[in-house]
Amino acid sequence: MKHDDPVFTQEQKHLSELYSLLLHYRDELTHQLEHDHKQAAADLVTMSEEIRPDFGGADETLETLAAIETLNAVIDAYNQYHDFSVDRLRRILLLLRQPYFAKVRLKMRPDRPARDVYIGAAGITDEHHLPLVVDWRNPIAETYYNQENGKTSYTVNGAVRTVELELRRQFDIEREHLHAYFDTTVAIEDSLLLHALRSHHTEKLQAITATIQREQNQVIRHEDVPAMLVWGIAGSGKTSVMLQRIAYLLYHEHESLTADQVCLFSPNKVFERYIDGVLPSLGEANPRLLTWRDFMEDQGAGDRDDGADTPLAALERLENLVSKIKIEEGDIRPITVAGETLLTTVQIASVISKHRRFGVGPRFTALVTDELHDRLERRLSALSRTHSWQERLLGLDVEEQIRLIGSVANPVDEEEAAHVTRTYVDVLFQRAAEDAIDRLAWLRLDRVGMRLLDSPHLSAPELLYLRLLIQGRSRSDVRYVMIDEVQDYSPAQLKVLASYYAAAHFLLLGDPNQAIREHTATFDEVRSIFTTSHGQVDECRLLTSYRSSPEVTALFSHLVVMGEDIKLASVRRAGTEPRREVLPTEEALVQVLADIAHEEAGTEGLTAIVARDSKHAHQLARQLKGMVSALKRNEALPASGIVIVPLVMAKGLEFDHVVIPDADGISYPDTPLARRRLYTGVSRAMHQVTLLAVGALSPLVAD
Repeated sequence: MKHDDPVFTQEQKHLSELYSLLLHYRDELTHQLEHDHKQAAADLVTMSEEIRPDFGGADETLETLAAIETLNAVIDAYNQYHDFSVDRLRRILLLLRQPYFAKVRLKMRPDRPARDVYIGAAGITDEHHLPLVVDWRNPIAETYYNQENGKTSYTVNGAVRTVELELRRQFDIEREHLHAYFDTTVAIEDSLLLHALRSHHTEKLQAITATIQREQNQVIRHEDVPAMLVWGIAGSGKTSVMLQRIAYLLYHEHESLTADQVCLFSPNKVFERYIDGVLPSLGEANPRLLTWRDFMEDQGAGDRDDGADTPLAALERLENLVSKIKIEEGDIRPITVAGETLLTTVQIASVISKHRRFGVGPRFTALVTDELHDRLERRLSALSRTHSWQERLLGLDVEEQIRLIGSVANPVDEEEAAHVTRTYVDVLFQRAAEDAIDRLAWLRLDRVGMRLLDSPHLSAPELLYLRLLIQGRSRSDVRYVMIDEVQDYSPAQLKVLASYYAAAHFLLLGDPNQAIREHTATFDEVRSIFTTSHGQVDECRLLTSYRSSPEVTALFSHLVVMGEDIKLASVRRAGTEPRREVLPTEEALVQVLADIAHEEAGTEGLTAIVARDSKHAHQLARQLKGMVSALKRNEALPASGIVIVPLVMAKGLEFDHVVIPDADGISYPDTPLARRRLYTGVSRAMHQVTLLAVGALSPLVAD
């Protein structure tokens, strides 16, 4: 049939020609890079040998410096060309997997013929710098995602360009093979989307670049704002949109933005493993991935209460009282590294006393830390001049000396002995001591904070916020912070993040109906916190669910109250009605779970037994006697089979079949929190849900 289709034949011909050209570019670049590397090395050796350093006079010195500068310029030119070539090769290799996924035919001007634009995961041009494929993040690709034939527009450098979209064509392509094409106009008829939705769960989240829908595109391409809050219902693609947004920002700000300037806060380590391949598949590096627990540990508060129940009022009280802090003698502690006291409490107290008149706050802290750094410098210099430390260095094995100071210590006089010993003590103490000074290790913040709050202990948010108030310094090297599942954070946790990353722009994604713990932030509280910290909060909504079958969607949509504007209609094909089963005993329940495990073994899909908590998950694993294991915190999702997952670890993930083994009234009573928890668990399912209970089903899901 395809051979009788002239459009298919024409598109396959175009694909074959482009693929052949990509292979040619790949081979040419690979050879050129290898040749240039060898040639550059030879040229640099020759040029280096021609430089004759001569600093005997002014003219000779200038000539020598000019020759060195010329050599540096040549090195820079080689590096720039090498980096450009490597980046082009990276894009070619990416496109060889799938050269493009779509084409639009655009009439740019009424008096000119329409132009075909092919869209792929990366952009590439020919030797005349004409585009063969445009990157999906290129402004002109917006016409594809707008999904409207006829008059449409895209924005370039703030200017709106109006064009006529004559054709919007999608392709199912694998390397040089065209499997099918679809001409389509609106999202609900999106053939690539429907094809993708028919597939099974994968152990890794897949990029949605080819199937981005219009409402998703509006979030991805939204103008850069201080804070954006996205409410996305279950299955609306929030996480995928967040990752595409990161890729979009990295593309448009490639000259000034790198992946290490982006922080992504995720719910847990399982989720991190689930998403870690998306950005690399788009040719971008992963940002820094953090959980709230990771953040606490990085800040030296990993052993504390995580602040899930810390009231926002506690932080506001600290804010009001910080100017009234009086540092007492017991609030000060020495700076000690590896058992060596470098700054005593008496020395630190004298510095504090000297600047006390400024009141505790950012100016006071800056003055105190600067002077402590000066005193540390003098202390390390004094240590390096003592015979005991010089002898300690000289007593080390030769290998240990080389490891620590980079050479063998063989001083010829006292001055040289002090110099090499200073290198030694710097390696041992300097960085750790400077870090301790900067993070206020000389001040017992716990003691100060407990006194202010009249509390027996400080939670992580209380301690970290007090430190921010006293230091007045936020993280300045991070430009974007993305928080997924924002509804799971407490207001106090979010206020700390908003203050710590005050210079960054935030993307906050979540679903209020998936708040599975008490005391987490409402969207009104999220909005208020970031309006206060960042001045502006733009809002977007993702109101269409793509994950679940109509039957699964109908089940979870009745568990919570949705707004009138939310469309929970599934775009998937009809599937299987939820299975509800009441068992007489716990033993009978375990037998049913064992039967399900036996049935799912060897199938393509992945089934999750979603337990209410970790304790119940491990209990089920023991009862099933090794037939099914509970997913561990740092473990990756399997590709298929069956696994037990606690509800908190299931967040953000999706499975072909979800089994709720405790769908009873005790685990899920008719309360708002239980409704949200059950909504979250059920909405993880793509195709099938099984509800099991001993005695009676929860009133939330009973027929």
